[in-house]
Amino acid sequence: MTPNMGEDAFPPRADLGRYLQQRFAKLTLSRSNLRITRVPETIERVLRTEDGWQLSVGSESHGPYDEVLIVPGQPPIRPDDQLAEWQDHAAHTDAELAEAYPARRLQAAAENWAGRTVAVRGFALSSFDVIRVLTLGLGGEFSDDGYIPSGKEPACIIPFSLNGQPPYPKPETEDIDARYEPTPDETALFARAVFEASVGSAAEAKALLTDALTPPVQRILSAFVPGTSDTAIRDWLEREWTDPGCQETAPAQETLTQGIAMADGSLPPTIGYAVGQLWRKWQDPLRQGYNPATTPPDTAAILVGFDEGLKRYSYGPPVSACRELLALIQTGIVTVDLAKDPDITLTDTGWHLTNGTHSAAAEIMIDGVLPSPDPTKVTSSLLSGLIHGGYLTTLDDLGARTAPDGRLIDRNEKPVPGLSLLGRLALGSVIAADSLHDCFGEASSRWADGVLRRID
Repeated sequence: MTPNMGEDAFPPRADLGRYLQQRFAKLTLSRSNLRITRVPETIERVLRTEDGWQLSVGSESHGPYDEVLIVPGQPPIRPDDQLAEWQDHAAHTDAELAEAYPARRLQAAAENWAGRTVAVRGFALSSFDVIRVLTLGLGGEFSDDGYIPSGKEPACIIPFSLNGQPPYPKPETEDIDARYEPTPDETALFARAVFEASVGSAAEAKALLTDALTPPVQRILSAFVPGTSDTAIRDWLEREWTDPGCQETAPAQETLTQGIAMADGSLPPTIGYAVGQLWRKWQDPLRQGYNPATTPPDTAAILVGFDEGLKRYSYGPPVSACRELLALIQTGIVTVDLAKDPDITLTDTGWHLTNGTHSAAAEIMIDGVLPSPDPTKVTSSLLSGLIHGGYLTTLDDLGARTAPDGRLIDRNEKPVPGLSLLGRLALGSVIAADSLHDCFGEASSRWADGVLRRID
């Protein structure tokens, strides 16, 4: 692992992967009664028998098992209409379509993109990863004077999204971050509001969380701009519930510059930035209140939508990453002139992007949009078989329906004995399920406790 890492440092993915692999290896060598067998195959079907669950790989079968936990991460899904059209276009022309992950594969492909124009579908955290691969990953460096190219980079990188807005960075220092710290009483009120919101109606949930957020946000902002009214905060929250992200309309570079200034303390925070940082600090009580509850579908939709919208603040990158992006824009390697929902037409050599005042031709398109958590869109035969068998049901436009201990809810509204699912594909039954610490959080513990109770 990387030595001497601070509490808020971001370890490289490779280091994190090595750490997890080491922990798995340690378990396999344990002298306890725990026995681990790893079968490096892709499970195609999960079948219920009189003796338990059978896992099938081709003509082979493993089991029976009393308990099966499915943790698929984010498996491939059927492409949306735009991406499907682009896949067909790339298959029949000289255009090249690539995926943001895995980064190692992207970097290998990018070795051949020097001097070419690359567009990136999506302008969230994944686009930051992509841009780093196409710059630092190809030998470029950052210095106090800006970016020093290696000569292997694309001539131009064009990130874009529907709203054209980059995410906001987290506060740069502990002292600045402390300005957004909630008091214990504020956190207790928020925790109670989340619990009540999670079992109430959508309207009740919205009112409860608006009431819980407004006083601490007003307190935080008043330290920067005395006299901030609760009316302005409530108006901002009302629009955020209805249309997340609609209130940021500045050009992308201006938003990026403003975000850096708020993160380093040289500019007072906006209402949105204060709400987002407070929401970031309340991720644990959010999960603790929501995840064990059985939340009505309409309420789940509005709460998950609110949380997903605020991720532009609460899941923001380090301010250093935003400064690097700004340096790349100033160097001309990255352009954000086409960041907001450009018109895109297909050409014999790639894609033509235009927004009326700017245009560019890209030979390479990278898909950096996070796939849907809806299991019905996943191409896995394992999941489609469970859906067909009635073991896996879904919330509208969200993920699988699960009990608080992770067991799947079947078509008869009953938990399926011995069959559970954790992770992003359960979004809606749980909230904020795509963070690494969720892999070690209470959802996993509730599942494990349930297994031990049933075995006992």
